[in-house]
Amino acid sequence: MRRPVIAGNWKMYKTQGEARAFMAKLLPLVANSHHCEIVVAPPFTALAATAEAAKGSKITVAAQNAHWEKEGAFTGEVSMPMLVETGCHGVILGHSERRHLFHETNEHIAKKVRAALDNNLRPIVCVGELLHEREGNLTHAVLEKQFEGAFAALTGDDFSRILLAYEPCWAIGTGRTATPEMAADAHRYLRELAHKRFSSDRASALRILYGGSVKPDNIKGLMAQVEIDGALVGGASLNAESFASIVNF
Repeated sequence: MRRPVIAGNWKMYKTQGEARAFMAKLLPLVANSHHCEIVVAPPFTALAATAEAAKGSKITVAAQNAHWEKEGAFTGEVSMPMLVETGCHGVILGHSERRHLFHETNEHIAKKVRAALDNNLRPIVCVGELLHEREGNLTHAVLEKQFEGAFAALTGDDFSRILLAYEPCWAIGTGRTATPEMAADAHRYLRELAHKRFSSDRASALRILYGGSVKPDNIKGLMAQVEIDGALVGGASLNAESFASIVNF
């Protein structure tokens, strides 16, 4: 049975002090939440503070992005080894905002996935379609292109270390949410792609999170779908009580 993962993506919110205060509130609220993995993804500046606050707890820390090179003349970028040094255990890659606001390509994401794995960071790789792609019945085509673009060069063992997150981009920050059935259909298709590219065992073990306006009032319906293995939570992860409510679905 696949163990659920609830991950909170704080995006560009929270100073170090705010991160420490958040963790102080969250930790007692999830102290008995043994049914799932809990991940928080602060901005770069709050990674070390959050990792320190999470020490001794069941919460792990992930970054929101990183460069694929170990070092170099890349002003404003952060490398995977730098993340490891802060206490990170994972990194979100290919988030819809990175793809569409910062024009990251499938090639970029593939390089980042490789770099993350090489530094023992667990990639949380995001895929998903835009509204016009959904309305044009292109969801499966988009997911296949993104899946192949990110994972084509990986071995089965590499792939087993990855979390996948399905984000219908039209449901992020808009208040719109894919129905649980729509989300489950996309997850089912992604699992089929994993079966074709790797194996039935790899596909069965793959954990796929749903990300798209996840809130305390819709998490139960989403998690009732057998294909949905957790959530990548945005705005609702910024409040400790709200996020704990989602963790304790």
